[in-house]
Amino acid sequence: MVNKTATATPSTAPQPVASETRFVNAMRLSTRQWLAVAVVVSFVLLATPWLWKKTERFETSADYRIPYSLSKDYWLYERRLGEITPTNIAVIGDSVIWGEYVRPDGALPHFLNEQSSQPGKFVNTGVNGLFPLAFEGLIRDYGEPLRHRKVILHCNVLWMSSPKADLHTEKEERFNHADLVPQFSPRIPCYKADLNRRLAAVVERHFTFSQWANHLQVAYFGQKNILAWTLEEDSSTPPRYPNAYKNPFAQITLTVPTEPATDPERGPTSPRHKPWSTTGEGSTRFEWVELDQSLQWAAFQGLVKLLQSRDNDVLVLLGPFNEQIMADENRAAFRRLRDGIAEWLTKNQVPHVVPATLPGALYADASHPLTEGYQLLADRLYHDATFQQWLTSK
Repeated sequence: MVNKTATATPSTAPQPVASETRFVNAMRLSTRQWLAVAVVVSFVLLATPWLWKKTERFETSADYRIPYSLSKDYWLYERRLGEITPTNIAVIGDSVIWGEYVRPDGALPHFLNEQSSQPGKFVNTGVNGLFPLAFEGLIRDYGEPLRHRKVILHCNVLWMSSPKADLHTEKEERFNHADLVPQFSPRIPCYKADLNRRLAAVVERHFTFSQWANHLQVAYFGQKNILAWTLEEDSSTPPRYPNAYKNPFAQITLTVPTEPATDPERGPTSPRHKPWSTTGEGSTRFEWVELDQSLQWAAFQGLVKLLQSRDNDVLVLLGPFNEQIMADENRAAFRRLRDGIAEWLTKNQVPHVVPATLPGALYADASHPLTEGYQLLADRLYHDATFQQWLTSK
């Protein structure tokens, strides 16, 4: 007898599927909503720098100059220029005008104010570390408030004293204010920044919000972004991170930093404030670059023409360079270069003054006077016939 075991036949009927709930994080905006977002973002980008100027305290005085630590705060520089009245005269230039070895009340603009008996008439708008190739970019992109003003423009031949100073060498060199130099044309041989860095510099010049963001980094975070500031190491061994647990927003005091009341690097009490030589014997040899080959001189010419195109009444102060510091065989080439600059200024009807070289003991180095040197230079400049004619002209 055979036992037959019944086998179950699998059902072919469809089985019910459990319902599935999907979580989607994406949000689709309509055209109208995208337009609303664009309007809000644009308002924030445009309004933030404007509102910041209204909120942040920026205190200046008759001898105010952009502090050394804020030399790369170009947004602040433009803001400073905006405070200059039509009756003031901007004195613009590199560290010679700014006053590398002296206090604010020991720089050239201060002593010009003394000569005129009008405190604040001559405004120190020099920037430490500047040079013609960067200076042209600074005035072109941040100097709009200078339009229709009288301007004293300093020409420092130091920037033509060698191919390296002229930025003419093929070897890569690091230099100040690289964001201000021409990023693509004319070509600067020693400037080797990559394309990303160059494009970022161009964008910042034309984007006010980016300039304001740079202002925050320079003024409150030691020229670093917030992440780099947070991860900054100290000098201990092993290194520590003093900012790691600090609130970065606490750094923003809404008050523009000022120069220290006592600066160990500058002023008569500073060890740097001393004559360049105790012997007075010139020994420095310069490799002067010919004017027709100089990138710095071409940039200075462009700067003069730019100021003139903006209806600025320009007077150029040429030097005075410390001739005593150079070896005898260099002086003929220097004077030929200086005379060539003066000839170009005359040909282009640019008022200029070429002061006599100061006594050697009044220089700190090749081009920077000491406090007494600035005082003597201001006296000579103020009583120069060309200067007085330019000063009283309308």
